[in-house]
Amino acid sequence: MFNNIGPVGLILIAVVVLVLFGKGKVSSLMGEVGKGITSFKKGVSEGQKEVEDATAEAAKDVTPAEKEKDKA
Repeated sequence: MFNNIGPVGLILIAVVVLVLFGKGKVSSLMGEVGKGITSFKKGVSEGQKEVEDATAEAAKDVTPAEKEKDKA
């Protein structure tokens, strides 16, 4: 459907959007999109950190201590 849109088509769409909504509205919308992307990236990095922490926790040495070996 959108395979044939070239640079001229994209510029035309941008001009129509600016005419319909105005510079201020488009600017504030792009600011909100930027905040959303930043928040998404932050959430992804926090999720990866939690997975790494859980993996590190599971990979800890679970062999019994020397005192426990003597009891057996």
